[in-house]
Amino acid sequence: MTETLTPTTEDKTAAIGPGRLVLVVGPSGAGKDTLLGLARAACADAGNIVFPRRVITREASASEENEEVSAGTFQEALTRGEYAMHWEAHGHCYALSRAIDDEIRAGRTIVANVSRTVIGAMRRAYADVVVISITAPPDVLAERIAMRARSSDGRVENRLRRTVEDASAAPDATIVNTGSAEYHSRQLVRVIKGEKWDD
Repeated sequence: MTETLTPTTEDKTAAIGPGRLVLVVGPSGAGKDTLLGLARAACADAGNIVFPRRVITREASASEENEEVSAGTFQEALTRGEYAMHWEAHGHCYALSRAIDDEIRAGRTIVANVSRTVIGAMRRAYADVVVISITAPPDVLAERIAMRARSSDGRVENRLRRTVEDASAAPDATIVNTGSAEYHSRQLVRVIKGEKWDD
């Protein structure tokens, strides 16, 4: 299954900067929300790093810091141009508020869990984009999705088959999340802060 995207951020002659847009991507079950939660806590005292809430048309869960809205409310906000980016996957709509543009213009770093399908458009729209892929072996992904038991996830095999055919979606850094969450979250924080780590 391939995700679909309708870009809301038009290509601009002057890309939005000077702040950084850090896009965290990866398959279902990779542990993105867990690592992002730990990274958010680690960056709590860094006033220049912002973890915006995603807008989603499905029920919020304890592991996600999201704003739940109805499909109608989502469509109305989309029509008003309130989203910097939005995408659709597994029958649900996701978005990030256009407020992130002001944060990036102010020189801050925005960190967000997004669909791989938005990467190409975001690389064109923003001056400094860093893509971090969080992944794990297929058997680990399947086990984590099954353990999560979230009815809105849909069929496990469909989530595992999802692909994105776009060369611009290639990550700048990859974290294979099979060790401790604390260790891998430290890797994530280093990339967010523009540092390197030794594999």
